[in-house]
Amino acid sequence: MKRRTTSALSEQLAATAATLPPSPGVYLFRNAAGTIIYVGKAKNLRQRVRSYFQSSRSTDAKTQALVRNIADIEYIATDTEVEALILENTLIKRHKPRYNILLRDDKSYPFIRVTREPYPRIFLTRRIVHDGSLYFGPYTNATYAKQLLRTLRALFPIRSCDLPLTEESIHRGKFRVCLDYHIGKCLGPCEGHISAEEYNRLVRQATEVLRGRTRELQRELEAQMRTLSEQLRFEQAAQIRNRLYVLQEHTERQKVISVEPIDRDVLGIAVQGTTACAVFLIIREGKLLDKRHVLIQHAPEDSSAHLVQATLEQWYLQQQDIPAEIFVPEQPEHPELLIQWLTERRGTPVRLIAPLKGEEAQLIRMAALNARAILEQHLAQQAKKTSRLPATLYALQRDLNLPILPRRIACIDNSHLHGTDPVSALVVFVDGKPRKSEYRRFRLEQVPGNDDFAAMREVVRRYARRIQSGEDAAPNLLLLDGGKGQLSAALEALSESGLSGQFPVLALAKRLEELFRPGEPEPIVLPKTSESLRLLQRIRNEAHRFAIEYHRLRRRKRTLQTELTSIPGIGARSAQKLLRAFSSVERIRAASLEELRRVVSTRQAEALYQYFHSTPHTT
Repeated sequence: MKRRTTSALSEQLAATAATLPPSPGVYLFRNAAGTIIYVGKAKNLRQRVRSYFQSSRSTDAKTQALVRNIADIEYIATDTEVEALILENTLIKRHKPRYNILLRDDKSYPFIRVTREPYPRIFLTRRIVHDGSLYFGPYTNATYAKQLLRTLRALFPIRSCDLPLTEESIHRGKFRVCLDYHIGKCLGPCEGHISAEEYNRLVRQATEVLRGRTRELQRELEAQMRTLSEQLRFEQAAQIRNRLYVLQEHTERQKVISVEPIDRDVLGIAVQGTTACAVFLIIREGKLLDKRHVLIQHAPEDSSAHLVQATLEQWYLQQQDIPAEIFVPEQPEHPELLIQWLTERRGTPVRLIAPLKGEEAQLIRMAALNARAILEQHLAQQAKKTSRLPATLYALQRDLNLPILPRRIACIDNSHLHGTDPVSALVVFVDGKPRKSEYRRFRLEQVPGNDDFAAMREVVRRYARRIQSGEDAAPNLLLLDGGKGQLSAALEALSESGLSGQFPVLALAKRLEELFRPGEPEPIVLPKTSESLRLLQRIRNEAHRFAIEYHRLRRRKRTLQTELTSIPGIGARSAQKLLRAFSSVERIRAASLEELRRVVSTRQAEALYQYFHSTPHTT
């Protein structure tokens, strides 16, 4: 079947866009391989999506590239714009589309979690569980997060154990107090030494500290201390006094930004190329509580309002503490929608302010200055990594006269046994080291017999499709295990896929370790002591190992399944179920009749048991 022309496809997509409903929702663009490459939201789906295919529309280079790669359109209608905003960012985080602005994954940053339990715990975590727990963060400065947790433990004797405490377990005396209780670091909820109500009051006070709201807590502790003193409970009053000292020391470390006791976040952004850094200054009750940053990929170079919009959406989607004011360097694309969403999250009005002068504008400049410093440090680290590249790569580029430095080398090898179970394997080396997360295995079902050229043609064609869809990055050098025939087959597949000439292709023949290059009748023979040859051999041998390993796995599974399917009443599907349950034929043979019945029917279990226990078998 011939491919549709670009204009015909564009007309078809425009026609599809015209059928979309004029309602709020999210639209998804997929490429020819079915991969989601862009997710967007719209107040009017039909109008928004149609605008991408209007020839009169002036667009930047990135949008033009996006439109060229759209092969299919999907949409999800929502009731409101706010629902579309939330769904859009959820889908962006899940699919990480190629053309969306992406805040770098924050899995490495810690959160402080307050669990949802009768007797909650507070601890650092890097994993979010959606069970109703409260999360504070992410803290881009892990040292600050640990210090904050130590302060909380000094302020509030909250348990640090992970016992599943319930009223029933405490009443039954299931648990015993630990050392923390005896040294005053815990009030012993496990034995009922503190009521759930009193314990949860301590947890509530701790969350107020995490939110940066300490003034009201300080007044509450002072009142509690006076009450205890009046009741002549001087020991408990002294404990409250010590907590006040710790709280005051913690508060004094925070820089006063405003005399107004206001909660505010200040956003500063720095951009260089398509990488950006956003810094949030966290101000609570007028004090600078923390500075958090996030790196941004695919940042637009010509639309700062769009960048502000995407940053605010993705950042506050994971925040539970929404401030009353957010200072931004400029208003985002859709400020009304953001204000509505943030107000719903907070429960009280939220303001987006783009200050132009005075102390407020100085806060924006301070945040932007911090963002610029972090971005420059990040880019310098990336450049430093590049400068540490192995000398072997430069030697390989020189010896083979390659157009660019071969930092990413992919190698393909085929494997079969007398034409049975044909497979192919692809390994990737980045900067001279194996990148195992990018290894690929291919099961070849269309290859007749032991036709190695046909196998190479098929696997290169499939690899080319993955590159075009964005699933795999294009290599700087494609290495093939074989000679002229394998090279010709690979070039033919690349030409059919439209990738001809996009990257160098070489074939390395095992017998004499000769290198074949397109258009050159004579092979290249590198000295046996050459570092370049040793690197290519190491990559080729790794591809060979990976292909052999996969071939043996396929052959072993086929052999095991064939033995099982030779038993009357056992088909291919039942054989697969048995192998998944028992892992091997030996374990199936050793299984009891009752164990077999748990996996297959009674009739099949009896046939298996009779087969393995009435006939001698050897392995």
